[in-house]
Amino acid sequence: MDAGHRSLPQLLGEGRRWFEEALLAALEAAGAEQVSSTQLQLFAVLDERGTTVSELARRMGVTRQTAHKTVHALVAVGLLEQAPHPASARQLLIRRTPKGRRAHERATAILDGLERVLADRIGQRSVTELRAVLEMPWGEPPEPSVPAG
Repeated sequence: MDAGHRSLPQLLGEGRRWFEEALLAALEAAGAEQVSSTQLQLFAVLDERGTTVSELARRMGVTRQTAHKTVHALVAVGLLEQAPHPASARQLLIRRTPKGRRAHERATAILDGLERVLADRIGQRSVTELRAVLEMPWGEPPEPSVPAG
């Protein structure tokens, strides 16, 4: 791969960072609770009915310890709460508090606005096509193959 060619994962990461940095800046400008990128990611993968720490870690692609630490930081500022899991006495469900739901709604509105800015910059058709491609099922990652040779 030549030095000027960026891989698709790099490009996807840059796009994600564009949204993330703009969202964090907008939240800060609005005087919202300061959160980290990891905390934003956790909030984005959390189900309305609640999610276990193990499932949050899997969805985020981080260790259970990282997810647990992130949950506790958000619990400490009142954005998340822990509730008993109805099917398991050993697990807790992590869910948004009323304050957390308001923060999530604010972030969602900001992201909607950022998507409109992106559409103004690259065209609505491009944004629509990008969304359609990213929403397609990709299937499971392929099995590793042994290089010929």
